[in-house]
Amino acid sequence: MPSGPRPRQPSISAVLPAYNEEALIRATADATADVLARLTDDYEVVVVDDGSRDRTRDAVEALRTENPRIRCVAHPVNRGYGEALKTGFCAATKELIFLTDGDKQFDVGELAYFVPEIERADVVIGFRRPRRDPWLRLVYGWGWHFVVTLLFGHTARDVDCAFKLFRREIWERVRVHSGGATFSAEFLIRARRCGYRIVELPVSHYPRIAGRPTGANPRVVLRAIRDILWLRFHLDRCPK
Repeated sequence: MPSGPRPRQPSISAVLPAYNEEALIRATADATADVLARLTDDYEVVVVDDGSRDRTRDAVEALRTENPRIRCVAHPVNRGYGEALKTGFCAATKELIFLTDGDKQFDVGELAYFVPEIERADVVIGFRRPRRDPWLRLVYGWGWHFVVTLLFGHTARDVDCAFKLFRREIWERVRVHSGGATFSAEFLIRARRCGYRIVELPVSHYPRIAGRPTGANPRVVLRAIRDILWLRFHLDRCPK
C-alpha cells in the first residue's frame, strides 16, 4: 500500500550570530541550510553580522546568490552577543527558532534530535558533552553556572550553550533586557518563570578551528556579573 503524506513539519528559522567569522561562516551557514532542508520544506537561515571588521558579511552575501533562503542582517558597529541575538530573533519569520553560533563548534545535524522534542516542550536546549574550550573559558563557564544557580536556582545544565530550539511565540512574549553575555541566562530564567516547558539534550562540541572567541574577555565577564545582579533584583513577573 502506498504510504500516506508526510506529516507536516514546522517551519524553522536558524539564527547564527557572527563576529569576525569570515573563515567559518560560509561553511556553517551552508551546513545549516542543508540540515534544515532535510527537516522541513519551509526554512530560512538568518546570519547576524555584529559589526565584523572582516568580510563576514561578504561571505554570507556570496552564499545568498546560491541559496536565497540564506540572508544576512548586519549591525554597522559591534553591539554585543545579546543584541545580535535580539536582532536575529526579531528578524526570524518561521514557527520555530534555532540558535547556533557561526564558529562551527557544533554539529548542526544534531538538530534532528531536537525537532521531535519540541512536540512535548516549548524550549529544547543543548548541554555540551564534553565542552571543548580552552581552560580559561571552562573556568569562567563553571563560575557563571554557579552564580546563575545561586541567584535563581536551577536554570539549565549549560545555560550558555549556543544550541537551542524554541517556539517563536516565546520570544514574542518573554522580554529580555540584556544586550550582552547575560542574554541566554535571562531568556531561560524568564521562560521558566513564565511556565514554559524546557527539555535538555546532550550535544557534541568541538574546538574552535579559526577566529577568536570574545566571551572570556574580562570586561565582558564583569559586565555579565553586573547585569545578572541587576536581573536578580529587577526580575518582574511574566507579562500576560
